Amino acid sequence: MDANGSLLDRIDGPENLVGLSYDELARLAGEIRERIISVVSRNGGHLASNLGVVELAIALHRVFQSPADTIIWDVGHQCYAHKLLTGRRDAFPTLRTAGGISGFPKPSESPHDLVETGHASTAISYGLGLAMGREMRGEKGRVVAVVGDGALSGGLALAGLNHAGHLGKNLVIVLNDNAMSIGRNVGAISAYLGRLTTSRLYQAFRRRFDQTVSSLPVIGSELTRYVTRLKKAIKAIFFTETLFADLGFEYAGPIDGHDIPALEQVLSNARRLDRPVVVHVTTRKGRGYRLAEDNPTRFHGISPFSIVDGKVEESERLSYTEVFADVVTRIAREDTRVVGVTAAMTEGTGLAKMRREFPERVFDVGIAEDHAVTFAAGLALSGLRPVVAVYSTFLQRAVDQVVHDVAIPRRPVVFAVDRAGLVSGDGETHQGVFDLAMLRPVPGLAVVAPAGAVEMETAFRWAFASDGPTVIRYPKAVCTPECADLAAPFESGRGVFARFHQSEVLIVAVGAMLLEGLRAAEQLNRRGIAADVYNLRFVRPLDEEYLASVLSLYGTVVTAEEGTLRGGVGEAVARTAAERGIDLSLRCLGTPDRFLAQATRDELLARCGLDAASIAHAAEDLLCGSRPHNLRGPSALTAGEPRG
Repeated sequence: MDANGSLLDRIDGPENLVGLSYDELARLAGEIRERIISVVSRNGGHLASNLGVVELAIALHRVFQSPADTIIWDVGHQCYAHKLLTGRRDAFPTLRTAGGISGFPKPSESPHDLVETGHASTAISYGLGLAMGREMRGEKGRVVAVVGDGALSGGLALAGLNHAGHLGKNLVIVLNDNAMSIGRNVGAISAYLGRLTTSRLYQAFRRRFDQTVSSLPVIGSELTRYVTRLKKAIKAIFFTETLFADLGFEYAGPIDGHDIPALEQVLSNARRLDRPVVVHVTTRKGRGYRLAEDNPTRFHGISPFSIVDGKVEESERLSYTEVFADVVTRIAREDTRVVGVTAAMTEGTGLAKMRREFPERVFDVGIAEDHAVTFAAGLALSGLRPVVAVYSTFLQRAVDQVVHDVAIPRRPVVFAVDRAGLVSGDGETHQGVFDLAMLRPVPGLAVVAPAGAVEMETAFRWAFASDGPTVIRYPKAVCTPECADLAAPFESGRGVFARFHQSEVLIVAVGAMLLEGLRAAEQLNRRGIAADVYNLRFVRPLDEEYLASVLSLYGTVVTAEEGTLRGGVGEAVARTAAERGIDLSLRCLGTPDRFLAQATRDELLARCGLDAASIAHAAEDLLCGSRPHNLRGPSALTAGEPRG
């Protein structure tokens, strides 16, 4: 082969790694990094975390025999090198695009992706169950869970560690410590002693020694307990792995996660053990790309960018996240009781701006959404006014706490639910389409969907003034352009008209769907069909009498929500009309009853029939199929009823 030829282009699967020298492996690691940077710069994605685990991915696939051995990546956003090494090199340019390969492990893509992991802290529990099940069925194959140090802040990961140590099964946990240290590194001595602890000869010696000691009459059991205490005492003095040892794990590390020979040695020893083991590796996020190394948080999840300077093309309009960042910081200046809580998403949710100004009033609890919610409930009980900033998909992990610890005792906690609705690029695990259906039935919980920047500020001020809990949901998108009616003060349970001309069609829009609703009304107008647009504002509470008075003005109504139809707002509108005998041709639009694969938000809106063209088409269909309806004029509006 030409010395200048691409090594990566020769890798069609892990088996092609076996014959490569360490010099070639180092070259391959460089080529993988170049390919990842190139594709992510075009498609967006998780960059820094993937650049940090290239050597680790190579070593794992050289030591373990995937797919006979199962490698579970937790969180799955560090799997790009793994994908390039497991037959998806040619498809890699389609990363995170519609019809392309996923940015997370995907069983439908490859037998090397047995588990889909889009949320953190799940791999240990998943891997332990798999290892236990295989043993019970008499099947072979090792299980490896690659877990980031941040994921260990999740309660699920700690519960998995506790159970794994108790069961004592041969689960290998690779702890990827990427400078967010879980403990003090003790350098070469710790690495050497870790390799000794997991060496084949040492394990054989220790088993024989333990068996000999325990077989001694009377004194044997006492000596066994003494030796056990002695070993734990020595580890407590010399090692950082006391937690793992006490939970029943062998421990090796810290190991340089960019040193392939060292990684292979330790992983090979760990593979031969018949008990649970933690291999602690240290890696550097963003390795090989200076801008990502210098600012790994910014390059964690990034939109398409310039490789030269790292700049991202920015919209002229503010995003909902940016508006939240401005609003909550402004309110915090005015009210010293306001505090922020987030689960390892300070930058992503926009709370970083408040933290820069009020560092002592923003709490990042790690990847522990359930704790974040109950912690906020405690803050509220003390008299503070917490805002929990969280992505919709991650709030799913804390619904019990929202109900049990916040809604039932009516704690005044504000939930800033970002990425609510359809989310570009990340696919099924990250679509924020279930929060409305999950939270709308909860008594005492207000759920608000602002449509623009002015309404965002009004919504948050209304929420902080409330004596109960409030959820404010908004998408990963730029804000809807403002119109005068969106500046109207909030009235609990009531929305406002964004377009009112006493028309024959009404479009009821939830939150950011207002933009598509207004565009649909314009399209209908060009076809000679007059349409009004009602911005619902409140999902709960819903002033049903007021809503009924709005619906009664129209014969044709289309509802549009960026959430699942089952249990969604459309069902509430339909029930309101049916219970009051309002004669309507009604079409409810929302996300379908299936998980939605990756695409851009605009592509997803069209796919779900939620773009302007689809909304307009639904209204036309209803008009064609409905009987003539006498529109009611302005005289039907009484005091307290809706006006434009």
